[in-house]
Amino acid sequence: MKIGIYPGSFDPITLGHLDVIIRASGIVDKLIIGVLKNSAKRPLFTSEERVALIEKVIRQNSNVSNIEVEAFDGLLVNFARKKNAKLIVRGLRAITDFEYELQIAQTNHKLNPQVDTIFFTTSVEFSYLSSSVVKEIASHGGDIRQFVPEAIVQDIYDKFKSRSV
Repeated sequence: MKIGIYPGSFDPITLGHLDVIIRASGIVDKLIIGVLKNSAKRPLFTSEERVALIEKVIRQNSNVSNIEVEAFDGLLVNFARKKNAKLIVRGLRAITDFEYELQIAQTNHKLNPQVDTIFFTTSVEFSYLSSSVVKEIASHGGDIRQFVPEAIVQDIYDKFKSRSV
């Protein structure tokens, strides 16, 4: 069984992430979306909330059925070893992403030669999109419906409302 991991913060998941998820799920038997618990970052959503949001999006998308979502911490290569995954999936928006991701991919391969990284270039309509942009727009009450799956739009607005109370 060919198992891949698509790791990230997904704070929140965007349509760009979903594009990569759908495309990557077509080349593996199982795709694990690894939600990183990064103590160095201050995410808007907890890792448990991010897992729940992604699962909500995946449930409403009939294009994918071979996906699992799981939070993890520590080294990605250790998580991959634990899940018996041989493939790491990463999305690239611009050349600056490539320089960073190449360094990480080479380091991961050095740490675990059994794991390879593949890159998906982001579809053109999402090349500018990031979770940070979505959070900035939502924090000011802007319309985020063209940036995130419809299933979680209200969850994002509600999170900002609960933080301001």
